[in-house]
Amino acid sequence: MNIDLKLQKNLIIFGIPLLIVGIMVAIAKSPIFIANPNSLSIGITFDLLLTVPLVYFLLIRKTSIPKTTLVPFLIFGVIICSFILPIEHQTYLSLFKIWVLPVVELSILSFVIFNVRKGIKRFRLNKNESFDFFTTLKSTCYEILPRGIVMPVVTEMAVFYYGFLNWRKRELKNNEFTYHKDSGTIALLIVVIFIVAIETFVIHILVQRWNNTVAWILTFLSIYSAIQILGLLRSMPKRPISIENAKLYLRYGIMNETTIEFNNIESVELSSKDIVSTKGTRRLSILGELESHNLVIRLKEENILYGLYGIKRKYKVLALYVDNKEEFQNQVNKYIQ
Repeated sequence: MNIDLKLQKNLIIFGIPLLIVGIMVAIAKSPIFIANPNSLSIGITFDLLLTVPLVYFLLIRKTSIPKTTLVPFLIFGVIICSFILPIEHQTYLSLFKIWVLPVVELSILSFVIFNVRKGIKRFRLNKNESFDFFTTLKSTCYEILPRGIVMPVVTEMAVFYYGFLNWRKRELKNNEFTYHKDSGTIALLIVVIFIVAIETFVIHILVQRWNNTVAWILTFLSIYSAIQILGLLRSMPKRPISIENAKLYLRYGIMNETTIEFNNIESVELSSKDIVSTKGTRRLSILGELESHNLVIRLKEENILYGLYGIKRKYKVLALYVDNKEEFQNQVNKYIQ
């Protein structure tokens, strides 16, 4: 019964604004618009950019839906307006893009920065918890962006932050563990970056003889891949594995992470033996068999491993590498017992 009521409520909240958008699209494609393009283009522009967001705001103002979800409706209106109106009748739309849209974008960016700074201050007040930029950024973006685009946006921002901005050395606490110092991962990723750089240069010269545009597209993709690897490489020392709040936080830079409740852990084994790749068996490392493991965690119930761009994979057995494996095993066993 409650589910049906919730579905009906969501249908009203999202259905009415979308109905207005549909009516505007129908008018723009009708013979009536061809007969009166000047007056109707003004009305369509104002309805899509003002009426639709206003109606949506009135429908959600007494609900738990974040008010910041108004922004996607606004951007959606701009996109629809750009497609359905002829260029010669986009005067007010152009003014909106020039004067209003930048203010909205700056407001979103300011909101993200404000909440991240608030997370940093909260961390400084409570020294028992470890501040993690990636986690704080995710929780902030979930408040202002549609869930479907949060992880791609957060991943790109995190790559830039860890790759180019965060150069401060992170001091480890007693409940934190590194996983990159002895595994050889850093050296491997640096080699990969050098290989990408060399191949990009060679391929660009070869392809340029055939098509200059294609050559630059391939070069851009290669540079983008190298930046992604750099962001991963530099995020690994900044995001250690940790034991906090009766939970085990397993991280592999910004690429893989999972949280395990201690009451769900069946055993933590010191093992470097090859594991059989099955549906319920995963590796914390994104490098797969290229990187060795020295620990295997077995769970009582399935858990979720979150990968790049929020990709989810289930597991019951997880293989990982921890530099100080004995201390890690001892601390986890204490919590389990």
